[in-house]
Amino acid sequence: MFKKIILYLLIFIKKNIKKIESLLFFAKNTLSERNFIYLSCILVALSCSFAVIILKSFAHNVFLYANNFNNYLKLPYFNSILPIIGILLTVFVIKKILKGSIEKGSSKILYAIAKKGGIISKKQMYAQIVTSSLTVGLGGSAGLESPIVITGAAFGSNYAQKYKISQKNRILLLACGVAAGISSAFNAPIAGVLFAIEVILTDVSISAFIPIMISSVTGALVTNILLNDDIILQFNKDFDFNFRNTPYYILLGILSGLVSVYHVRTFKKVEHFFSKLYLNIYKRALIGGLLLALLIFAFPSLFGEGYESIKVLASNNPEKLLNNTILATFKNNSYLLLLFVGIIVLIKSIATGITIGSGGNGGNFAPSLLVGSYLGFFLSKIIVLLGINNQLPVINFTIVGIAGILSGLFHAPLTAIFLISEITGGYKLMIPLMIVSSISYAISKKFEKYSLDVKDLVKKGNVYTSNKDKNILQSIDVLKIVKNDFKTINLDISFPEILDYCVKCNQPFYPIVNEKDHFLGLIYVNDIKKFFSYSDKGKHNHINEFLKIPEEIILYDDGVELILDKFNQSKEDTLVVIKYNKYIGTVSKLDILESYREILKQMTIE
Repeated sequence: MFKKIILYLLIFIKKNIKKIESLLFFAKNTLSERNFIYLSCILVALSCSFAVIILKSFAHNVFLYANNFNNYLKLPYFNSILPIIGILLTVFVIKKILKGSIEKGSSKILYAIAKKGGIISKKQMYAQIVTSSLTVGLGGSAGLESPIVITGAAFGSNYAQKYKISQKNRILLLACGVAAGISSAFNAPIAGVLFAIEVILTDVSISAFIPIMISSVTGALVTNILLNDDIILQFNKDFDFNFRNTPYYILLGILSGLVSVYHVRTFKKVEHFFSKLYLNIYKRALIGGLLLALLIFAFPSLFGEGYESIKVLASNNPEKLLNNTILATFKNNSYLLLLFVGIIVLIKSIATGITIGSGGNGGNFAPSLLVGSYLGFFLSKIIVLLGINNQLPVINFTIVGIAGILSGLFHAPLTAIFLISEITGGYKLMIPLMIVSSISYAISKKFEKYSLDVKDLVKKGNVYTSNKDKNILQSIDVLKIVKNDFKTINLDISFPEILDYCVKCNQPFYPIVNEKDHFLGLIYVNDIKKFFSYSDKGKHNHINEFLKIPEEIILYDDGVELILDKFNQSKEDTLVVIKYNKYIGTVSKLDILESYREILKQMTIE
């Protein structure tokens, strides 16, 4: 009944889109700003939720179809062919339909917040859905959550742009879309809120929680109504925590942190290797697809998101994981199963790097969950097989391991803890979740200062999401505050003429340039002031006698932090800016501080 209502509602919206837009403009002009934001966050969440349902349903149905086909063939041939087709189709769509560009990875959201005031292009509202469904839906070894998050952010950003909402509320609606995406994907409203706060927005007031919570709840509600339970990752079991197993959970936390570091570095190396191959994009996609096909042939669990294999591993019959593999006849051999699981822990990052680096679209959220569950199973199972502790709950460790890798990869321990709590339907595993997530986060942070999403941005000097002060500084466009109101003096001018300039223009110094406008140095008025009273105006003196090279000069591409360091070193209030050795103007410390104040005012979400 609910599904029919939603279907009729979508048809109604499509037929009356113009009238609905008019009503929303009327609402914006009638309601208070805060009440319109409450209405808007619900609409953004609904849009994002429907996108999640499309993506998840498509990926799940393809997986079922491929498995049914494999049951007939007895070997994973079909699983191996589909990812090749998916990556090639993705590359084709990106090149021909999206004109060669697409925003991959949720790091693009962080960049949009830091550099573009939360503005995301319109095509991201559909580009992610199309490309990720082709890549991951057809078996690419990546996740749908990153495309879902970008789609949700794009819905929020473009909604705000259309209805001319302020920058701070545009960023808030962007975060609402992100929260709704995660909440819809896992039916986990608390995790959706925490992900938006912990990963996307690092500094918000308490009042900003309300719209984000409304969006997250809306997303979870739509998922409950329209999405079948077997499509999302959920575990309907009764979990118990035994304090005697605490040392083993500590060990799992340590291993999770180390494996997280391994996953980040291996993934980045593989992705960069493929992205820098000097090959035609279709050849690169074909080579990547073929390599991925070989991996999936040997390890079918690498196919797609891998959530179904997580459910199998966390069941009472984990040996089913070897069905339709080359090891199917040995599935009752616990040691072979353990070896199979251990290898996947190590090669999942390679498979994901190949998928994305060769041209596919997807993210690392789902891979982190798979690696975490496999690591938890591997550790607990080996402890049981070695007779160290025969009573160790393997299923518990399989579930808790998910939080360990998620926390280590994304530096988001709270999201990891509450996501697993919600998908397990309770908080009985809260203590081991906190132990594993916090230890994994601490170890990962020790070796990798920045999370997987932020790492590349930091290398480029674009954003530091863990530090609001640096975020704002990075947002300042120095070239926009460069002033060219200082009069320059040519090197060939006579000294008396310089004195005349000083009398007419009230400047503390004069930039000296040659006939090609190359910057040569400065003449300070205080150094030549004594010649004002001379009757001959120092006609026997030359400009070179008083020319000084300033201690610090700003280059046009210097970052704001470097510029502030130069101000501190020089003790000056104004510095010269040059580009390719040519004088282009000056920048004052006061202008930078004023820009900082304006951006802070715009970014503060109340």
